Amino acid sequence: MYESLKKRLQQIADSGRAACLSESLIGLEKECLRVAENGSISQTPHPATLGSPLTHAYITTDFSEALLELITPPCTSVKEALNYLDDIHKFVYSKLDNEILWATSMPCVVRGDGGIPVAQYGSSNVGTMKTVYRRGLGHRYGQTMQVIAGIHFNYSVADSFWDLHQELEKSSLLRQDFISEQYMGLVRNMLRYGWMIPCLFGASPAVCKSFLQGKPTMLAEFNEYTLYEPYATSLRMGDIGYTNSQEDMAGIKADYSSLDNYVKSLQCAIATPYAPYEEMGVKVNAEYQQLNANILQIENEYYSTVRPKQITQKDEKPTTALRKRGIAYVEIRSIDVNAFDPLGINEEQLYFLEIFVLFCLLQESPALNEMEMNEVDMNLIQVAHAGRQPGLSLSRHDQSVPLRDWALELCEGMREVARLLDEVNHSEAYSKSLHVQIESINDLSLTSSARMLDEMRKNGEGFFHFAQRKSLQYLDYFKDRELSPERRQFFESMSRESLAHQQEIEAADTLSFNDYLQQYFARH
Repeated sequence: MYESLKKRLQQIADSGRAACLSESLIGLEKECLRVAENGSISQTPHPATLGSPLTHAYITTDFSEALLELITPPCTSVKEALNYLDDIHKFVYSKLDNEILWATSMPCVVRGDGGIPVAQYGSSNVGTMKTVYRRGLGHRYGQTMQVIAGIHFNYSVADSFWDLHQELEKSSLLRQDFISEQYMGLVRNMLRYGWMIPCLFGASPAVCKSFLQGKPTMLAEFNEYTLYEPYATSLRMGDIGYTNSQEDMAGIKADYSSLDNYVKSLQCAIATPYAPYEEMGVKVNAEYQQLNANILQIENEYYSTVRPKQITQKDEKPTTALRKRGIAYVEIRSIDVNAFDPLGINEEQLYFLEIFVLFCLLQESPALNEMEMNEVDMNLIQVAHAGRQPGLSLSRHDQSVPLRDWALELCEGMREVARLLDEVNHSEAYSKSLHVQIESINDLSLTSSARMLDEMRKNGEGFFHFAQRKSLQYLDYFKDRELSPERRQFFESMSRESLAHQQEIEAADTLSFNDYLQQYFARH
């Protein structure tokens, strides 16, 4: 089954140039809620001492003023990425006033949409657009859904690897076309096998009752204040999380057969009106409630567990960047915040994710037909809600296959990838990480989702008190570890410069917001 993969790995090893794999880049994006001492979502604005969320490279906000997003630059190793994320945490904690960062993906006590302040980015056109987009998300999907936090794993294969890979594949494509083709193959395989991530790293098997706001649910009652599913791994990735059901109903799905088709499918969704959104209205009482009434306001609204990405330039659409310059990296978006680690993620997870990404790149990746795309969606939902259920089976090519068998088979395919990564990085960390995941597959009680429910039972606590206890524990952890003077000065400077940069952007605006929006969507 993995003969072509093994052949590719052997060719890379025999080339004498395999060391280029150690030059790949890793970036992390971690979302986390600022929470008040009473356990509710913070109602205070994004702290000015953290800089401008519009222009700061490493500290911004996601949907809400209270939903921080902490971003590392591309790093050359797992350790470097985690150290950078650690420094950002230490700086942020030093600026919080009687608040904590919530230690789980699912939010704390939610007091309805009115208790979730939408993120603000200043008076500039680009800042207003970001706020209106979020306002539109709130109207379309509900604000509560938007404060679920996750971690994104960004990965770009070393530039020098592409020369070697194209040579070994004997491809006559233009270099960037070859790179984009290979990345799209990676994306398709990440979709096929992506259920492995919530299976192993899911950490949201329970949720505070307040999250559902009294809506009917199939979830069971854990205690008076908590709902759960006994074998759930990641309710965040399940059907109570943020999905593209509206897009599905409108008949629009992303096409992953090629980069060109992927771009066209998203552009079509951005340009196609959708009656329920038209009924909401775009501009109501002279205030924009959404950017447009189309299936997608912009590309980022399309939720996927993995995205092909290109760095955008000023006022450039993501699809335009992809069409012009191809794929630069991939973003894996299905990782829950790990409540058992202060950073929400750890080395062991990241080593496995790197193995998994390279496995998906080098393994054969035929096009996804409609049946397989339906299986992708169904398998993900099944694992999210019942991934630890004994004897659970998934669907593969219209055949039922036990999750455990398929997961172990995939891990066997990854074994040589881990070995090669260990070799080029002069390490044993990759093979050790893979071994830990194999142990978890054989005993799913070792996973974070199982440990979380087990700890809640032992302590006689619901989800809220578990998450609050962990959050307070990590508050002490970071408060006891100060930044070096050099790093503190660096982040202080970044914050000041970002605020100045926002003011420059606001002063330079000449267009009305109406005209700015019209010009933005008219660009190709």
